[in-house]
Amino acid sequence: MPVSNRPQPLERILQSQGFGSRKTARALVQAGRVAVNGQPCHQHDASFATEGLLLTVDEQPWPYRERLYLALYKPANFECSRTPQHHASVFSLLPEHFIVRGVQPIGRLDADTTGLLLLTDDGPYNHALASPRRHVPKTYRVSLKHAADTSLVAALLAGVQLHDEPAPLAARACSLLDEHQLLLTLDQGKYHQVKRMVAAAGNRVVALHRVAMGGLRLDAPPLQQLAEGEWCELDADGLALIQSY
Repeated sequence: MPVSNRPQPLERILQSQGFGSRKTARALVQAGRVAVNGQPCHQHDASFATEGLLLTVDEQPWPYRERLYLALYKPANFECSRTPQHHASVFSLLPEHFIVRGVQPIGRLDADTTGLLLLTDDGPYNHALASPRRHVPKTYRVSLKHAADTSLVAALLAGVQLHDEPAPLAARACSLLDEHQLLLTLDQGKYHQVKRMVAAAGNRVVALHRVAMGGLRLDAPPLQQLAEGEWCELDADGLALIQSY
């Protein structure tokens, strides 16, 4: 996550962070709504180095970030779209200036699926992490309609054939939590893959919760304090956890 420390005008810094156009940013400064490193600033063309810079807009602190990397605890009935069709958008859970600067989900979760969703405005990182060739494991807690036993686990680990796939797809890991719940890890990232694989193995998914991506888990630091609908920024250590598998 390289950061350029070349001094930039405050209005340009605000624009880069999603606080509107240069004109809008200039108006924010002139209205006395912006502080820099704790000090009010009324000069829109004042220049600042960006490394370690703390902006305060309308009394809310926002550290400068060259790129944003976010973890969101997605609730049910939210769509991973800027133009949702039937439910609210996950973007409604984020600050407006994050949306303006272009954060996008890294992959998607269905509207009824809950759990860990990553978002970023770093396009190359998004593309690389979402690529099936990276085989980033995603772990889900799967609630089942019918009681299951170890034969379902064995079938998912061995691989099941989906009608539009050339070869069977197998889980990377799978275990029974109880007779109506599985802990399932996949690394292929196919469309509706969990639901389709469980159906092909003779059961049905009634609820789906993403627990982890790589080594980044909702129930472990740095995410264990997140409640449904909450987000946090990921630093270099958090991003490294995603790759620890």
